[in-house]
Amino acid sequence: MIYENELIYIEKHDSEIPWVKIFSKKEYKELSECDENTKSALMQAMFECEKLMLEFYKPDKINIASFGNYLPKVHIHVQVRFQNDSYFPESMWGIKQREATLKLPEFEEFSVKLAYKMQEILG
Repeated sequence: MIYENELIYIEKHDSEIPWVKIFSKKEYKELSECDENTKSALMQAMFECEKLMLEFYKPDKINIASFGNYLPKVHIHVQVRFQNDSYFPESMWGIKQREATLKLPEFEEFSVKLAYKMQEILG
């Protein structure tokens, strides 16, 4: 767990790329079903994750997704993408393009910065 408050929580997704998932605490199937405070917290967290990932990792692209087909609960994926990652330009759920060995800053350092930022803006 990277961050948690009464509305949302953020956790790491194990992957070769830096990838976090932001969940609503209350059970909602669709984003439009969320109450206004939860929607606001999800969006703030998503944008702050994206900004911090851009600053910290200097990626080629950030991918943001919310499907919920396998896990029918509101959650948002925020992924750091590099042209030389194993799947690029495919999605991380797509067809592997190559074997990649990325040399990236430690995720732990990023997660500490993210937790601090979330605490600062969402309490």
